[in-house]
Amino acid sequence: MYKTYFNWSSGKDSSLALHKLLIEKEYNISKLVTTINQDFGRVSMHGLRESLLDMQAHSIGLPLYKIQLPAQVSMDLYTETMKKSIMDLKSDGYTHCVFGDIFLEDLRLYRENQLDQVKIKGIFPLWKKNTKALLLEFISLGFKAITVCVNAKVLDKSFCGRVLDHNFINDLPPNVDPCGENGEFHTFVYDGPIYKNPINFKLGEKVLRSYAPSGDSVDNDCFIKSEDNVNNWDTSFWYCDLIPT
Repeated sequence: MYKTYFNWSSGKDSSLALHKLLIEKEYNISKLVTTINQDFGRVSMHGLRESLLDMQAHSIGLPLYKIQLPAQVSMDLYTETMKKSIMDLKSDGYTHCVFGDIFLEDLRLYRENQLDQVKIKGIFPLWKKNTKALLLEFISLGFKAITVCVNAKVLDKSFCGRVLDHNFINDLPPNVDPCGENGEFHTFVYDGPIYKNPINFKLGEKVLRSYAPSGDSVDNDCFIKSEDNVNNWDTSFWYCDLIPT
């Protein structure tokens, strides 16, 4: 089997993709890799406390490799940091890595271009799958997740801190992708078939945070930004803090 690391977001797409590959057993997945906002000790973009990420990895039974990035990161620094991290993993014998992306072509191209430079192959087990079918499969497998971040431009506060279930799917506006693949929402998975035990937490406060974008930067979901599209950025998000118990 190929020695493989998994780019772990802490959310539903990562959990479902990991579950599929663990069943297929074609890849020897032996490490989770996550980017951390080092200024706040939280998972990039999701806003999840680092301690809950650690609890996830422990329950899954895989070691966690954390890539530390500042809250405001230039494109140059982002690329340099990611390349160094990938080189470290390459030197440790990794030949393949996994992403939970579904249909964002530009993001996949960026990832593959970076990996090509160090001869690591990217695997995308959910690629081009129907997103509603994926979410229904996720629920039917017994995974349990809660939204921790929602884009305030497309979803209101009531969708933040909400459990993913059939009612959640039915209540989504028609312009929102069922898996939030356009960045509409992000999740934390706290139970399911890949976990030895559920992650215990309680709900904290919900906070609206707004950001003022700059031209030469990259957001925490790895989308390359440029001055040409600054006005189209999503700059306001509802976050629900989850507190370990």
